[in-house]
Amino acid sequence: MQRSKDDSRWVFPVWLALLAVSVLINYVDRGNLAVAAPLLKDELRISTTQVGVLITAFFWTYTAVMLFTGWIVDRFDVNWVLAIGFLVWSLATAATGLVNTFLLLMVFRLLLGVGESVAFPSYGKIIAQNVPQQHRGTANAAIVAGMSLGPAVGTYVCGMSMARLGWRPVFVIVGLVSLLWIIPWMRYKPANNAAADRTASPATTLDILRERDFWAASAGHFCSNYPFYFIIVWLPLYLVHERHFTMQQMAGEAAFFYLAYAAMALTAGWVGDAFIRSGRDVSVVRKSSMAVGEGLILIGVLTCSAANQHLSFAGLVLMGLGCGFVGPNIYNFAQTLAGPRVAGKWTAMQNAIGNLAGVVVGPLTGWIVDRSGHFASAFAVCAGFAAMGGILWVLVIGRMEPIAWQSEPEVLLAAGEAA
Repeated sequence: MQRSKDDSRWVFPVWLALLAVSVLINYVDRGNLAVAAPLLKDELRISTTQVGVLITAFFWTYTAVMLFTGWIVDRFDVNWVLAIGFLVWSLATAATGLVNTFLLLMVFRLLLGVGESVAFPSYGKIIAQNVPQQHRGTANAAIVAGMSLGPAVGTYVCGMSMARLGWRPVFVIVGLVSLLWIIPWMRYKPANNAAADRTASPATTLDILRERDFWAASAGHFCSNYPFYFIIVWLPLYLVHERHFTMQQMAGEAAFFYLAYAAMALTAGWVGDAFIRSGRDVSVVRKSSMAVGEGLILIGVLTCSAANQHLSFAGLVLMGLGCGFVGPNIYNFAQTLAGPRVAGKWTAMQNAIGNLAGVVVGPLTGWIVDRSGHFASAFAVCAGFAAMGGILWVLVIGRMEPIAWQSEPEVLLAAGEAA
């Protein structure tokens, strides 16, 4: 698939399917330790706060290094950058299953963050270069579907496997088998004009930081990530320790959240693109999706904390549906506002700020639960972030159109968006 002004010639390419698979593996790897948390907590005799620190140590390097990887993605061949990062995070996952001390587990979680830091800047760059606006909802939905199915696979399949085999063999097997992805990627990766990428960027880091829309999108990203990471990091422990589920029951119920997320992401992405192809305003379509999504997340979070088990399950599914509306559009905002030549850097910087939610949600929730003895207050905090996210995406960010960078000729800007 190559970029084309002719809308009818765009078809879903093999490389996009491979990106979806890569992000699925990405989220299996980053979420596996949360699935193993009930077993780790007992084996290592650590507190809930320590579990939160251990799980979210990944985000320390993930967010810090991403500020540098955004520059790398815009400067070098993004296909090779993604492949090298994939290799690093897969080996880190396998190594996690071979260690038996808290310190070494922390080290490999930090290395996992380094490897995975290249993923979303690379996805943003590739989609901005190769997918026209009227199909970006679908393209981003494919990434988000993989992102949501990753925890589903990690929670259900890995949860079941850990219940039978223990957590260590599962980490080793998942890490080593994942390496097979690199083979088809090197065969089907999209064309990349590395020589053009090595030319001066039309926007510096300071240029991006001066944009109000960048800060609004980054804050919105943080608020949208908080409920999602809350589920990834704490749902297994919440269901096992507070709801008294078995590991098998936990795996089955938690998987419904991710399946609802994936199904709605693909549906909302396709419908949004269809509206835009019919002539509807891009800003109205994308912002409407964010408003609906954040509203569903808010209702779902509050319902999920209910005492009634069936009502709680319904809230979990509502959260998944809400995330499906929000997920495909988070990176669409970055790709559109930045433009193809700045997409890697903008996405990396926005993603770094947005993923600070992963740094905060672990220790903060652990502290709340240790002090209160239950998760009710933690759910309330999560709902507050969902409400703030809706306000930022809909009311604070301006029109969804490419920024005219001062050092970028207008003809290049127009050509990049029309492609």
